[in-house]
Amino acid sequence: MQLFGVTEPLWRLAAFLSIFTAMAVLELLHPRLERPELQRALKARRWFTNLSILVLSSLLLRLIFPAAATGAALWAQAQGYGLLPALGVPSLFAGVIAFVALDFAIWLEHIAFHKFPILWRVHRVHHADPGVDLTTALRFHPLEIVMSMAWKVAVIATLGAPAAAVLLFEIVLNAAAMFNHANLRLPVRLDRTLRPLIVTPDMHRIHHSTERLETDSNYGFNLAIWDRLFSTYTDRPRRGDDGIETGLTAYGRSEPTKLLWSLLLPFRRS
Repeated sequence: MQLFGVTEPLWRLAAFLSIFTAMAVLELLHPRLERPELQRALKARRWFTNLSILVLSSLLLRLIFPAAATGAALWAQAQGYGLLPALGVPSLFAGVIAFVALDFAIWLEHIAFHKFPILWRVHRVHHADPGVDLTTALRFHPLEIVMSMAWKVAVIATLGAPAAAVLLFEIVLNAAAMFNHANLRLPVRLDRTLRPLIVTPDMHRIHHSTERLETDSNYGFNLAIWDRLFSTYTDRPRRGDDGIETGLTAYGRSEPTKLLWSLLLPFRRS
């Protein structure tokens, strides 16, 4: 797919590099959690592992789904599949509906990865990260990335989602994940203004808390409505935004920073 003469992979890569660079700079300038023992001793290993997992996940995804989500939308359109075109929904409204529906689908998927033990074995790779920053948003086991894409393709084909809306959703989802995982201290007023609309770093960091009740809340990645609508929203962590502990205590601080250990984690006993 091309938009203004630029192919879909280039749009996504340009958006990723722009957001990654911006978040990395903001994290350095305005960190929420300043913990020298974690930042200095483990940050380099964490970043190497998390970025390596991203590369491996991307390679596996392109091998299994060469055209990715946007390609699935183009295929469904060519086949005449989907509820939206069958109902004659105008393109603009179809794009808005598809964007919101895909966001809800990702929220449902996230809950499923927490509630079903076999899925949690894979998803815990993400939560085992002892620190939470923008690279945590990229730390999803390759198996989870493939399963997530299969789910998105099914939703896209069922809806008949417009390809442009799917491309926009993929870019926004990736950018939102890096934003709300960032170790970033937003001004209180800005955080409160954004929270009813989108997931902020302080809001999502609660989901990475070592406390189970807090982990079982704030599942959203982009739109903030779903957790409030289904009563899975937590406003503030018990220890406060500056005192919150993140990660999975069962695995400690060092092991999850290792690449091979992280890749093998789904196959280890709980």
